[in-house]
Amino acid sequence: MPAAWRGLVDDAAIFPPGDLPLGEAAAAHRAHRDTPYADLVGSFVVRDTDLPALKATPLVLSVVVTGGAGQVAGTAGLARKLHVAVAGVEIALRDPEDPVGAARRVGAAVDAARSDGLLDEEVPVYVELPHVGSTGAWLAAADEVAAREFRLKFRTGGLEAGAFPAAHALARWIDAALDRETPFKCTAGLHNAIRHTGTDGFEHHGFLNVLAATRLAFDGTPLDEVVGVLEERSPAAVVETAAELDLAGARRWFTSFGSCSVSEPLDDLLALGLLENA
Repeated sequence: MPAAWRGLVDDAAIFPPGDLPLGEAAAAHRAHRDTPYADLVGSFVVRDTDLPALKATPLVLSVVVTGGAGQVAGTAGLARKLHVAVAGVEIALRDPEDPVGAARRVGAAVDAARSDGLLDEEVPVYVELPHVGSTGAWLAAADEVAAREFRLKFRTGGLEAGAFPAAHALARWIDAALDRETPFKCTAGLHNAIRHTGTDGFEHHGFLNVLAATRLAFDGTPLDEVVGVLEERSPAAVVETAAELDLAGARRWFTSFGSCSVSEPLDDLLALGLLENA
């Protein structure tokens, strides 16, 4: 599979709106791994509370810490005890009033887990900042994430309209990540390649829009033009823009996105002719 698409879709089938039972989701993930499009699929995303049911699983997991920083060591220790391979740890900052302090607490917790031999140094840690735009506090929290060499996690959708960031907000988040040389992943709302109005009535970002916008931002394109690419709804226009860009290079920064569907992103890539030579 072309490098731009390898490992792009993290399988988050157990999360809304998919809500697939864990056993079914794990079986489906194993099935995805045995197909011609296996390279598209990244890690299997689970909650820390799911780990006991996945003891000694052969699956490679990204583990979402459902509590605060104090739960990091327990999650890492449990995964090690259960012989579970952890490909990434994801945690949301739980104090929107003090995101900098929250980021520092996560940093201290991860440092302790690594010092105690519970979490390997090479396991990436994704930190989701509060959805409050790129304010001074948000940027300062991003500084903390970058200083620890963690990664950022951007929430690009959900079950409510407020969970979908405006294009200008997402563009600024991407710019902030690139400015700090910090990779990021996205979560929720990116099932499809092109920006569109979903059946839920919400404006959904397209993962191809986001990937193209990331490359353009990295290349120094003015912010308003990056916003325009994020807002573009014409499949032909987005594909034309993407064809002129080094999307594989953009994956250094936009590492993946979590989706409760693997088939929808795959179907869009096929329909747009982006996998015809795969």
